[in-house]
Amino acid sequence: MSGLVSHLRWVEASWIEKTMLGGTIDAPWTEDDPDREFLIAVEVPLAQLLAEYRDACARHRDLVASLDLDAPSRGALDWRAEPLTLRWILLHLTEETARHNGHIDILRELADGVRGR
Repeated sequence: MSGLVSHLRWVEASWIEKTMLGGTIDAPWTEDDPDREFLIAVEVPLAQLLAEYRDACARHRDLVASLDLDAPSRGALDWRAEPLTLRWILLHLTEETARHNGHIDILRELADGVRGR
């Protein structure tokens, strides 16, 4: 679970700070270790990871609050010539979070056996 929380925190930073706003982030992944954010999370207490994720989400909400949903992204994209919109990025982050929330639910169900209805 900790790896997924770390992943979500860094993916959100990448999409908002880097792709949308054109800034830079000090992400833990490297070309040699593209999934490093998952691995380093086991060394960090879950409470700390969750607090960092909450703080990052709050910061990102503040950063985009004044932008129109159709505002174009400013960061470089290596897979597309035209910019994305804030709307597209927020929808993508919603999908990403929902997908990984499902993964976490599967892990929880395996651990405690309780199934949702």
